[in-house]
Amino acid sequence: MLLVPFRDENAPQLCDWIRSARDNFLWGGPAFEFPLQVEKVREHIAKKEVTPYLVMHDGITVGYIDIYRVSKSEVRLCRVLIADTSARGQGLGTQLVSLALDVVSEDPKIRTVSLAVFAHNEAAVRCYTSLGFELLSDETKIREFQGEDWILYLMTKQIA
Repeated sequence: MLLVPFRDENAPQLCDWIRSARDNFLWGGPAFEFPLQVEKVREHIAKKEVTPYLVMHDGITVGYIDIYRVSKSEVRLCRVLIADTSARGQGLGTQLVSLALDVVSEDPKIRTVSLAVFAHNEAAVRCYTSLGFELLSDETKIREFQGEDWILYLMTKQIA
């Protein structure tokens, strides 16, 4: 598996991967409306604090992640996606997050990696926990999606 820089021309593919309002909210929270628009993706990746990546596996583009600079010492892993639903449950998400942690650890100023994940996304919560992320229970929030309350966890990992 390999992370490669995400470019403007990749935006249509990312939009194609997000096929429902539910998937859109699970992936991007309230930051993006459904259907996901190419221009909105391009606006997002143009932000100086966002470093976006495509995920390659066996020569095929299988996902997306972005690393968001929160401060000089903290980054947040955002919008983690293994796009092909048939490829889920095979450990690709764990590999993806591990690769992102490798990228992050190259910056000696970074001490904290954080992320937000919906509680009902149990596979993702297990993935992050297995990689050493810890739940900040006092930072739990609620996001509403189509009349449902979704619990949002904040998780962090301290790195060297």
